[in-house]
Amino acid sequence: MSPTRPPTDPPGDDTLDLRVDDLVALLTRGAPPQPPAPDTPAPIPDTPTPDNLAATPANSAAIPGSPATGTFVPGTPATAAGNPAADTSAPVPGTPTGALFRGGHPHRELLDGDLLDSVASWSPAATPVGSFRLVPVRLEQDLPLLTRWMNDPAVAAFWELAGPETVTADHLRAQLEGDGRSVPCLGLLDGTPMSYFEIYRADLDPLARHYPARPHDTGLHLLIGGTADRGRGVGTTLLRAVADLVLDHRPRCTRILAEPDLRNTPSVSAFLGGGFRYAAEVDLPDKRAALMIRDRALRHVL
Repeated sequence: MSPTRPPTDPPGDDTLDLRVDDLVALLTRGAPPQPPAPDTPAPIPDTPTPDNLAATPANSAAIPGSPATGTFVPGTPATAAGNPAADTSAPVPGTPTGALFRGGHPHRELLDGDLLDSVASWSPAATPVGSFRLVPVRLEQDLPLLTRWMNDPAVAAFWELAGPETVTADHLRAQLEGDGRSVPCLGLLDGTPMSYFEIYRADLDPLARHYPARPHDTGLHLLIGGTADRGRGVGTTLLRAVADLVLDHRPRCTRILAEPDLRNTPSVSAFLGGGFRYAAEVDLPDKRAALMIRDRALRHVL
């Protein structure tokens, strides 16, 4: 008997293949697309590729989060090479209100906003002697004027900053390059610089070791620059106006403080006339001072 040979075309093979193919098609039809393998990144739509790079306009917007030569990615520092025309003073999306970036570093207004609620943005105050505004000091522009004021004998007796410009510059630079807890300002009356103020966080100042400080206590230092504006009540008017500006723009501040030298009778009198109350005498390292306080709760009483 000869051995049995398998049929050339075994029955059912073709049928089985068709059924498997149909089954696979049924199982995969309409299924959601599978994500790419972990080592195969998905393409970013409209991202320039070697094929379309030359056709991409030079000023087209970059895709957020991806580097692009000659384009600016919002939220990243601009560089001269990467974005020569970028306006680095523009607000950066995602940063606190008022935050500005210059060369990849926060502008001073960011720090100022954190500690003193952005003095630079405070509105002008209408006063009986004119429109008054605080303008943060610009060292190079304002130094000659402030040096002249500091060398006035009536001012030098209490500020102790008489001397060449470097003396005043060092005093200002310590604040301007600090963390924003003290902001030196020119006081402009009807647009003319005529006074100098320092707005500072008294609760973060060494003064806080000499009285029961509260969070956000705000301190004032003041000098009237021109002799024509002294002795006629202008200082009293401006102290009240600046205290009101602090209370208007610093909602977390419940009181404003000052510590004029007890010997400076005109200054103490001006604070009393500006709505401040005498709280105590305090011995500070460089003087015996009158601690003057203006309370938010008494704002419309004193």
